[in-house]
Amino acid sequence: MSTQKEYQSGKMGEENKVILYGMWLSPYVKRVELALKVKGIPFEYVEEDLSNKSPLLLKYNPIHKKVPVLVHNGKPVNDSLVILEYIDETWKNGPRLFPEDPYERSKVRFWAAYIQQVMECMLKIFKAEDQEKACEEFYQKLGVLEDGMKKMFPGGSPKIEGGNVGLLDILILVALGACKAQEEVFGVKFLDPEKTPLIYSWVNNLLELPVLKETVPPHDKVVSFLRAFKERSTDAQAQ
Repeated sequence: MSTQKEYQSGKMGEENKVILYGMWLSPYVKRVELALKVKGIPFEYVEEDLSNKSPLLLKYNPIHKKVPVLVHNGKPVNDSLVILEYIDETWKNGPRLFPEDPYERSKVRFWAAYIQQVMECMLKIFKAEDQEKACEEFYQKLGVLEDGMKKMFPGGSPKIEGGNVGLLDILILVALGACKAQEEVFGVKFLDPEKTPLIYSWVNNLLELPVLKETVPPHDKVVSFLRAFKERSTDAQAQ
């Protein structure tokens, strides 16, 4: 198991140590990594081999045995959305991921859950025997999200000037930020500027922010991984 330390600023005291256990391509891990970087929280990143999970991962997440796991002061927090809320409540410095207003916060939570559904539909396409049906379900949900975001942000795309990144920004970027690599491997156009112009411009604007751009997995590495995944899936279906 390899360990990579990442520091945003200053030295990290043991009494406030933050460790993120993850896997480089996991969208759920990327959510947490982005949130930590956006809020300027120093942390240590531990890459997990999910085919040979470390004793510490099994210790910190004995129920699901999955990444991400955030360990703060020796205490583990599991599930990416739970971790994001924990981060926002624990470190109130930097951009807030959730709005202060209870009603606005409830709307963000609702659409966060819906973006999760959109991403899950997208992931189904990668291993679907009936890819056309899986794409139809994805496009239907993406269209609902486009309409919902137009009402959520009547002025157009969400404002992200000055690095003011919120929860929905993180979730949409993680869900669709690597779609060019996915399109290259699976031959499916996930984002169309004519059909979903708000989401298309939203994702591309987020990719221009250095702190977000550097966290998106490298295109070529994603393509190689997905091609190998596609070959394994094809072989499994042929058996």
